[in-house]
Amino acid sequence: MGIVLFPGDDDVTSPDISWSYTGFSMFRTWLAQAEGFGLSEMCGFGGDRPWNSVSTTLSPLLDHPDDDGPDLTPAQCANMLPRLEAIVEERQPDGSDPVVQRRLEDTRQLVAVMKFCLDKDVELAFG
Repeated sequence: MGIVLFPGDDDVTSPDISWSYTGFSMFRTWLAQAEGFGLSEMCGFGGDRPWNSVSTTLSPLLDHPDDDGPDLTPAQCANMLPRLEAIVEERQPDGSDPVVQRRLEDTRQLVAVMKFCLDKDVELAFG
């Protein structure tokens, strides 16, 4: 069992990205670190720091329930894309860290799915 992010276009051939719950947690923890804060210090993730105390366009993804909650709108995807693309550019691995390579590949796949959502003008669904 896990999490799948996919375009809400009802087309099973559309691109998607999936993780185990643990994998999704590790991915979001990595993204939060790239944004300069620890996910575990945030409300909803074991801490008491409010989300309005951090400035990141990635908040809709980072502060999203794992298996429920609203889909992400095309506008939210459009706002997050530049930062996700920048993270990929900033964090290019030297080839020696397979964890970083995996996180970058996950980010690239997420960017591709979000771009598809924008092209089709559909929400990014969580399932």
